[in-house]
Amino acid sequence: MAITPDEQKQVSFLKTCVNGINALSGIGILSIPYALSSGGWLSLILLFLIATAAYFTSLLIRRCLDTNPHIRSYSDIAAHAFGSKGRVVASVFTSLELYLVATGLLIMEEDNLHKLSPHFVLKLGSLTLDGRHSFVILAGLIIWPSMWLSDLGVMSYVSATGILSSVIIVVCVFCAGVSGGAGFHGKGRLINMQGMPTALSLYTFCYGAHAMFPAIYNSMRKKDQFSMVLLISFILCTINYFCMALVGYLIYGQNVQSQVTLNLPVQEASAKIAIYTILAGPVAKYALTITPIATAIESCLPPKYQDSKPISIIIRTSLLISTVLLALLFPSFQSVTALSGAVLVVSVSFLLPCICYLKIFQVYRNWGVELAGILIIILMAILVGTLGTYSSIAQAIKHTDISDISKRISRVDDNHSNSILICNCFNRFNINLPTFFWYKIKMAHFKLAET
Repeated sequence: MAITPDEQKQVSFLKTCVNGINALSGIGILSIPYALSSGGWLSLILLFLIATAAYFTSLLIRRCLDTNPHIRSYSDIAAHAFGSKGRVVASVFTSLELYLVATGLLIMEEDNLHKLSPHFVLKLGSLTLDGRHSFVILAGLIIWPSMWLSDLGVMSYVSATGILSSVIIVVCVFCAGVSGGAGFHGKGRLINMQGMPTALSLYTFCYGAHAMFPAIYNSMRKKDQFSMVLLISFILCTINYFCMALVGYLIYGQNVQSQVTLNLPVQEASAKIAIYTILAGPVAKYALTITPIATAIESCLPPKYQDSKPISIIIRTSLLISTVLLALLFPSFQSVTALSGAVLVVSVSFLLPCICYLKIFQVYRNWGVELAGILIIILMAILVGTLGTYSSIAQAIKHTDISDISKRISRVDDNHSNSILICNCFNRFNINLPTFFWYKIKMAHFKLAET
């Protein structure tokens, strides 16, 4: 049977598997040992339950895509089920989810580069950027060329490097435990109920690829094989997540950090390989992550601009710049992953697929095993979302230490007014600002206490 030109542009089974595995094997692999340390050994049961539920909802998305050949995106599924309002809700949730994942990729790059060069400083004229801020900008520049790619067939070659890096990281962490003197002495706790919401959020974050599945599905040449692609992707990624959680927690126990690579001693060869390898992750995954957002924006443009390559590059570059700015403002990796896992991944990967499927196929009219399973997933998603959101916000507030500032500021008489240089305030708190920020302000009601 001859292959048409349109079919030639589509992706083979193997390349689709590569894109599917890369979509799932994201930055969550670095936080999975921290998730296990938060919830304890028994929380691994939740990892497998979440993986099973995520695979089931991905099949629901596939069934929804099969109902109409004109459905091309996640938003189209919601529009098919609930009209224009459904499209708007789905677009907002999927875009925010992928946007935060893309931001998390940049933060991960920043943290690991800072691990390698903690004293790096970038000077641009009178502006001095510390290592962390500099590395976010440098990461954006490295990723930028991949923004020119929009063909998922070509992108699969980039995705292959992302998959390889995930496997290498697990192997390197294992080698660090064997040869680095750390050993496998972290006994850990059986269960920690206080940390369970954080564990749930981070486990959920690992399976937040559903917004990318419609694009991967529509790029496939033989769409009837997509269920097998999903099965292979979920099995391989879950095995990799389990191995990383096991190895990382056994080595570092309760001392494991939000990114396990930050625990690695940089003097060890295996640690350097792991850190250098993880640096390839954002480059391999960022373009695939941002593609659904860019496609949604392009679909809102006039028809003559929708297939314009320069417009596509401008949109993708703008998204990259905005995520760089967000990573500069909110540099906490654990907070970004936990909060997006609690709110957005739960909605996009669990709630919306179930609700759309119920509406399109009207399964709610006939009680059965399928309906019971969907209702259980919906209830589980609501529980995880509620507990995870509360835990994430509480952790973010906890890690924002203002006690030092409050000790340095004392209340004075209402009639007192002290004119000071704002830059002196920041210097007192060890925050360096460029010279053009030296402006005088009136500090009514407050003055700096001597330390």
